[in-house]
This record gives sequence, C-alpha cells and structure tokens, in this order.
Amino acid sequence: MAKPVLPYKDSDQNKKEQVRQMFDTISGKYDGLNRLITFGTDTLWRKRLIRLVSEQNPHSVLDIATGTGDLALAFGATDAKEVVGLDLSPGMLEIGKKKVVSKGLEEKISMVVGDSEALDFEDASFDAVTVAFGVRNFENLDKGLSEIHRVLKPGGILAILETSVPEKKFFKWGYQLYGNHVLPLLGKLFSAEGTAYSYLSESAAAFPYGQEFNNILEKNGFIGMKHEPQTFGVATIYTATK
Repeated sequence: MAKPVLPYKDSDQNKKEQVRQMFDTISGKYDGLNRLITFGTDTLWRKRLIRLVSEQNPHSVLDIATGTGDLALAFGATDAKEVVGLDLSPGMLEIGKKKVVSKGLEEKISMVVGDSEALDFEDASFDAVTVAFGVRNFENLDKGLSEIHRVLKPGGILAILETSVPEKKFFKWGYQLYGNHVLPLLGKLFSAEGTAYSYLSESAAAFPYGQEFNNILEKNGFIGMKHEPQTFGVATIYTATK
C-alpha cells in the first residue's frame, strides 16, 4: 500500500488533523492563491460542475470540503432550496460564512464544521453532493465515498472536481515542473506556507484519476460514472449516480 502523502511529514498528527491545521493556517490567503496558481481557470471548472449538477434540478445540495464556500455560494444562485457547505477547517469556514452573509444567503446556505468520513446527516438526505479539490484530502477515501453514498438520495448525483495528471507527454512534463517547483515557491512567497503547497502538489500527483478513480467510485456503490478532463487534463470533473 502506498505511503500516504501528508502536509507535515515530521508531525505525529494523523492526516485529518494535519489537513485541518494546514487549511486553518492558509485560510486567509487561500482564495487569492487559488486564482493565482490556476490562472483563474478553477472558476471555469466550478461553473462547469455547477451546470452539470443543476441539470438534475436538485432541491438539496451538500458541498463537502467547501473551504471558503465558493461552490456552495454558486449553488446559492441556482434553484436549489437548501445548500450545506461542510468542512473540517473552522478557519476556512469563517471566511465562507462572511461571504454568505455578504450575499444575503443565510436562509439558503448553512456552513458547518464536519468530518467527511462521519457525516452527521440521515441516510438519503441530499439530492446532490459535490466536492471540489477535497477528496484527495480524505484520510480514508473509501470511507468518505461510502458516507457520501449513504447520505445521497437514490437517483441523486455526485459531482467531484479534482486535480489529475495530463496524459500527453508535453503537458505532463509542464504539469510536473509547475507542481514540483513553481507551486511551492508561490505558496511560500505569498503565504509563508510553502509546506502546504508542496503537499497540495504531491497529493495531486499521487491521487488516482480517470478510470482508476471511476473504479473506486464503483466499488463504493456508485453507478453511471463519467469523467471529463479539464484544461489539458490538469483537473477532471467526475459525475456518478446512486
């Protein structure tokens, strides 16, 4: 079994605790750095995910690893009646809550601290579950996906946006160069947290993608898996059904 990729290699904390600490630390700079390191393309990827989910007209949406709430807020502009943004980092959620208030969406969107691997919701609670750049941070991927399957209604849609590795050699080489050298440097320059951005790069490179990830979804009870690579394959949108 492959050794897990951790934010802080010298820490005695488990992955979940390390991820919480890392995101609390970088929460204030997270949004700006996201736009910088993806050249703004992350906003386009999120819009595509929103469009795919909205085609199913979900009444209730759970956005796991919501972070500062970008995806949850985007669902606030759709016909969904209830949106829950869940994250394990209180620091990230505090920023997300301020965004919700600034948009006047407190009645529609709730932001809650929670564990993706032990969701505090009844079975079949949501029409749609989304995760943007979060599943690779799960300590136990199968447990997290099985929990998502549990709280999703039959016929409901799961949509995941996650980093992936380009298949074509030229783009793969550029991706590795950027991830291994440029991304950690940007993180260090703009947030004094180079370790966190080294982890984000390493975890992205090690995470299963494409058909391999579809197989993991199938193992955890999902059907109808599809995946759409984005921007030369540096990210992928996955959809599946319960």
